[in-house]
This record gives sequence, structure tokens and C-alpha cells, in this order.
Amino acid sequence: MKIVFMGTPEFAVASLKSLLNSEHEIAGVITAPDRPAGRGKKIKSSPIKLFALSSGLKVMQPTNLKNDDFINELKELNADLFVVVAFRMLPELVWSLPPKGCINLHASLLPNYRGAAPINWAIINGEKLTGVTTFFIEKEIDTGKIIMQKEILIENKNLGELHDELMVKGAELLVKTIKNIDNNRIVPISQDQLNLANIKSAPKINKATARINWNLTNEKVKNLIKGMSPFPGAWTKIYIEDKELQFKIFNCDLSDQLLKPGEIHLNNREIHIGCSIGSIILAEVQLEGKKRMTVAQFIAGARITKLKCL
Repeated sequence: MKIVFMGTPEFAVASLKSLLNSEHEIAGVITAPDRPAGRGKKIKSSPIKLFALSSGLKVMQPTNLKNDDFINELKELNADLFVVVAFRMLPELVWSLPPKGCINLHASLLPNYRGAAPINWAIINGEKLTGVTTFFIEKEIDTGKIIMQKEILIENKNLGELHDELMVKGAELLVKTIKNIDNNRIVPISQDQLNLANIKSAPKINKATARINWNLTNEKVKNLIKGMSPFPGAWTKIYIEDKELQFKIFNCDLSDQLLKPGEIHLNNREIHIGCSIGSIILAEVQLEGKKRMTVAQFIAGARITKLKCL
């Protein structure tokens, strides 16, 4: 089949690479426009664009997905199927074009965790199981008919580790899905037929989401830290040399030491912070304006003047 691929971040690269190595033809790649990024605000291309150009693929970067010129260019590609991995919401004018449909790879076991941050929320909520889903795109986001799914154990993985595993497993599932579509071996399942009573959503992560609430149990605090590591990083506020500074925590362990919520216990080797039930022992941290470091490195260089997290 002739395929148009749509994606932007690193998560989508594994899928495009797998399709490029399959028997199908990549007629074009659609990704986000180049944007300024980082402290220097230098113009940066998406990981998908960089990979596509290095592979000799046609790249399109529309700012308006309803633009007539873009729609006409899409039609001229004469693709059988559109494949979407971590892109943006498509207008019906786009996803209704190909005769074989428009499919999406989503990093959860739909209908659970519809939305922008399914990997984060599965970890934050303490799920034992997650996975990847391929489905046909319809009007409402992440609600289309399910084609295939693959389950994956979360275990003690943080966001970065689970992201990488889902990225690889997702690419494998996508290739199988497209092969089955090509051979007319699919039986899509409507999500309306599934139990939608207690499904959990996956809204976009922001700075407020990543702030640690020390009035939660130590297990919930640890899950938040894992679900935000390595990016954007769960954070709190502490006092260093009488200055209130942002303090990120990337890794921790559970402790049964009894402390008040937000109370810090510091010795020469460990930092414990109290929660509503139990406490956590810090392992990797980053103080505002500093690099990420081990707790031992932090203790050696910090002068904590108020033993309280905010």
C-alpha cells in the first residue's frame, strides 16, 4: 500500500522506521512546522522531519491542516492509508481521504487513557498494566474502532523507560495492523461496545500537574515522581541559604520513617521527606539553576536552612 505518515516526536520515529523497512511505500511524511526551542530559541526541526529527510522521504509541514493547497497536495499523493503516531487532531477533511482509512497508534489500552499523556497518567495512577492500541480515527479524539492491542507490564518503570518500551512495541503492532488491513483480516471493535463506565483520561501534563503534594501517601508521591521522570520532572519548593528554590526529584524509594507531610529529615547520607503515610528517600534530584545529581552530591554542596518542602 501507499502510506502517508503523520507524526512529530521521537516516539513516532520507531514506527516510521519500521514502516520504511516493510513492503509498503511511504508516499509522504507530515510533521509539525519548525519551531524555536531551548534557551537560545534556535529553530528546531521535529525528530520525524530529521529522520524522514535522512531517509529521502517527502516531508510536508502544514500550519493549517484545512488549507486548500495542502489538501490538494495530499490528494495528489494518492495514498491508500494514512498512519498517525503522536501528531495532532486531524480535521475530517483529512482523515476521511484515504480509501483504506486513517489509523492511529496510541500508547494506552483504549478506551482507558484517551488524551495527550497516556504514559504519564498510567504510571501516576499506579496502574500495573498498560499497552498500545491501533484504531481508526473518527471525529472525537481517541474514540475510533479498535483494530489491535498489545499489553505491557509497567512494573517499576519510570516514564522514560516505559516510553521507550511502548515506542518499540507500538511500532511492531503498527506493522502487524497494516499487514492485516492490507490482507482484509481485521475486525474492528467499536469502543461503545466496551465498558466505558470507569475509564480514566490522560490530559496534557503541565507544571501544576508535576508539583508534588506531600499530603498524599508515599506510594502516590513515588508514582508521580516516576510518571514525570526524566521530563518534565516532579517538583517542590525548598529553602537553600534562605532562598526559596524549585527542587526537582527524579528518583526515590519508599521509607516508613514517620515525618509530617513535607518535613525533611537530613543526615550525612540520606534525605527523607514526609508524606501523609510514610515518607520517601531521595535518590536523584535537581536544584533550580543546577544540574541533575545524586543525593550524595546534593548533600555535599547544599546548605539547607529550612527543613520544609512547600
